[in-house]
Amino acid sequence: MAGCSEDHRTPKTATGTLEQLAAQAECTPEIATDAAELKQANCTTQDGRYVLATFATDRGQREWINGAKDYGGTYLVGRKWVAVGEGKVVTALRGRLGGTVEEGSQHHSGSSGSGGSEPGHSGHRTS
Repeated sequence: MAGCSEDHRTPKTATGTLEQLAAQAECTPEIATDAAELKQANCTTQDGRYVLATFATDRGQREWINGAKDYGGTYLVGRKWVAVGEGKVVTALRGRLGGTVEEGSQHHSGSSGSGGSEPGHSGHRTS
């Protein structure tokens, strides 16, 4: 039962606007996208760099995550928000924002790949 004690150290999953989440994460967000359905910013903290995004809907968030996971990375997922960065950065961020960690795909290391031709990748591209 060693894992139980670690769970108690993770805070309740944060909620709020991108700016509120960034403040909790001790980051001054550099806004990259500001649209009705998605707000996205680049953040840098003492732990490293990451992307923080908020979504208007749960469905929009899940679609974004599912598409982005093809590029790899580590994702910290909360209700209508996600942070993406290296594993160590996301782990540190989880200590401030809570959330669930999800891993992106680890395809063909070092290869540019063809993007979408691997089995199980149909439907990720939209026109």
